[in-house]
Amino acid sequence: MTFDNIGYPIWWGIAAWPVSSFVEANDFTGKTVIPFCTSSSSGLGESGELLAQAAGTGEWLEGMRFRGGVSEDEVSAWTQSFVGAAAGENSGDGKTLVVYFSMPETTDPDNMTAEEANSTVVIDGEVLGNTQYMAYVIAENTGADIFRIEPETPYPTDHETLVDLAAEEQDSGARPAIKDEITNIDDYDTIFLGYPNWWGDMPMILYTFLEEYDLSGKPVIPFNTHGGSGFANTISVIRGLEPDAEVLDGLSISRNAIQDAEQDIIDWVNTLDIRGGSI
Repeated sequence: MTFDNIGYPIWWGIAAWPVSSFVEANDFTGKTVIPFCTSSSSGLGESGELLAQAAGTGEWLEGMRFRGGVSEDEVSAWTQSFVGAAAGENSGDGKTLVVYFSMPETTDPDNMTAEEANSTVVIDGEVLGNTQYMAYVIAENTGADIFRIEPETPYPTDHETLVDLAAEEQDSGARPAIKDEITNIDDYDTIFLGYPNWWGDMPMILYTFLEEYDLSGKPVIPFNTHGGSGFANTISVIRGLEPDAEVLDGLSISRNAIQDAEQDIIDWVNTLDIRGGSI
């Protein structure tokens, strides 16, 4: 098998435009093409798929996004994962998906209130939700796809209104509708599932997700952010809702520590030994 790697920075959510011109002008027949990109916070997104469409030839793999300052060891580990797969050393044929819900209360990094700062991480001037940041780091270091759970009816960003609504949903056992759906959940061998701790529980929209999708036979790896309650009882709840899945203990990080937790997240991911969707 012949590999070609194509690398580019992410510009406005897609591959840098000269790269599209390059792939359109070349024939990749008989080659396996593995895209990789760099960005400060945006993921690979659809950039690899769009390049594959522009090329029209070759077998295009999912690829990888690297953050600024990525180490040589991280790049080497990634390259070995697909080289090993080509040699038959990797037993996993499936993929990994990071599913998360996150509710940053602002997108403005300047003049944040204490409540807004508690729900966010600022990375290179960009505001991310606490759980959103964890999801990005996990996806970046596993080569996983990513899916954000968003409600059909957007939640308010005003802190008091949001916490009151969260309490009302919990009291009523609400199941907020999810805006988008995962149409190919069976393609994924491993699911990371992320959420903040709201009133000692998962946000109720996580119940919607777990009741709509059958994760039987898959490792499900929870991760969450919290203001002092950790996972609370949510791991047991997930196990109850997905009795035929293998629900691991996961990783919980305080909102007070999340800003500087990147290496802790990476170290945890590395203990899971996820390559090509297997654990």
